[in-house]
Formats: sequence, C-alpha cells, structure tokens
Amino acid sequence: MIPGSPAVLRCAGRAVARYTTRPAPAPGHSPRPYLHPVTTLAGRPVTETAPEDHPHHLGVGVAVPDVAGHNFWGGRTFVRDRGSVALDNHGVQRHDGFKLCDPDGFVAELTWTAGDERLLREHRTVAATALTEKAWALDLTFSLTNVSGRDLSIGSPATNGRPGAAYGGFFWRAPKEATAPVVFGAGAGADGPGADGEEAVHGFPAEWVALAGEGWTLVFAGATARTREDPWFVRAAEYPGVGSSLAYDERLPVAAGETFVRRVVTVVADGRLDRDGAAALVRKAVTS
Repeated sequence: MIPGSPAVLRCAGRAVARYTTRPAPAPGHSPRPYLHPVTTLAGRPVTETAPEDHPHHLGVGVAVPDVAGHNFWGGRTFVRDRGSVALDNHGVQRHDGFKLCDPDGFVAELTWTAGDERLLREHRTVAATALTEKAWALDLTFSLTNVSGRDLSIGSPATNGRPGAAYGGFFWRAPKEATAPVVFGAGAGADGPGADGEEAVHGFPAEWVALAGEGWTLVFAGATARTREDPWFVRAAEYPGVGSSLAYDERLPVAAGETFVRRVVTVVADGRLDRDGAAALVRKAVTS
C-alpha cells in the first residue's frame, strides 16, 4: 500500500468501503481518519462526507466534541451560557500506521493531539463480515488510552448545557435523501419494546437501532455490555446520522493511563428490513 493511500475494505468479493488515513480538511473540521464511501453489497452508498449542512461530518469514524476542552468533532463548540461559538480549539487524529491491513479488515494505531500535546492513543480495529447475499456487517472497535500524563474527561454539548445533543464517540453520517429515513429500535426507548421513530429511540440505550432509507437499511448494535449502556444519538429529520454517546448525562472521566473500549457492529443491508429481519441479522453479526 502506498503511504497515505486509502485502504479498501472488501466483503463477498466486492469493495464495500474505503478508509482514508490522512485527510486534508480545514483544521476547523477536526481532521481524522474515516470510512467513505461505505456501500451495500449491491453498491448503494450509505455514507456521506463533508455535506453542505455539516461539512465536518466525515462518513464513519470516531469523533468527540470535547476532550478536556479540545474539539475532535469539528465545527463550532457549544459553551455553557454562550451557545455554539467558533473557537480555535480543534484537535487532530493522526494515523500512525497499520498493525494489520487485510482485504477484509485492518488494525490501525492513531494519536489524538491538540497543538503539540498528545492526549489519547487509539487502537482501532475494523472488519467486514458477510451475513447474507444482501447484507454484511462492519465491526468497529476503538480503544482509547489517556497518554497525556494527567486526568482528562470527555464531554458533549449536552453535558455543557445543550439538551439532547449528546453526540460524541462512534458516529455514522448517512446520505441525505428526498425523504427522511425511517427509524426503529429493538426497545428500551420512550415507547418501550419495539420503539418507532426518532424521538422514541434518541437518547435511550438499546440493543440496536435501525435507519432505513431509499433501498438500504443500517442496523447499529452495541456489541459489548459496556457499549450497550451508552444511549444512542439519532438524527433523521434534520439529517441522517447515528452515533453512540460517550457522555450523555455527565462527563466521562479518563484518568491518566486509563483505557476505555467501545465496539459497534453495523449491519449494512440492501432493501428495507423489518424489525424481525433486523434483529436476526444483528444476532448473526454480533456472534459471527
């Protein structure tokens, strides 16, 4: 592989994703490695990068708006009692190299830096697994270690005073279409088991949540007990995106030298799945 060139992820003999290791967006977009385009097995794109509504949204990756006051999400920073303001506080996720890079997956090492300071070291594992003739799974695990030499904490606009905006962690930006995608979940939402709609699943922990667009369905599943404790961040009407919230009600403390791990497995399917079909594929994807 040529240094800096995208890694191509393959599944069932087809290219299903490209991983850009060294993007060059504006510093205010918090440069970071990301997956885009990600496609279904039939070739339908299910990610978007640098959309007009949020140019700092970059496909699939890990993005956090507040690491000890540094913005690794991009765009404006929400400041308590001030609102969203433009600050010169953006960090960079630097791709240090691959420990493994195979056609169906890779293991990458990253460093999260702000200015000249190393804050976090990340160990990221990504793998593609075939599920059926019309579905595959993207398995993304990230392990973050505090290497700053001091205690840190991770926050979100919600913990800084903006209700409902607890984004930060794993995040998937889907393509915006003529109509908003359908949202449904496994349960534990506002309407209990089998919750339907953005308001019913946003802000609640659940085994999985699904986003179904024009000819595609994405089903996001927390693949560890700890990951399933994090509430889901879900947008559909404003823009299509799903993430797993690291800091929902309160900041996440990360002591010096401490490591925390999250794993999200996403089913990528052609067509419109129903709840039973989504649940069956999640079970297969998480146990495969």
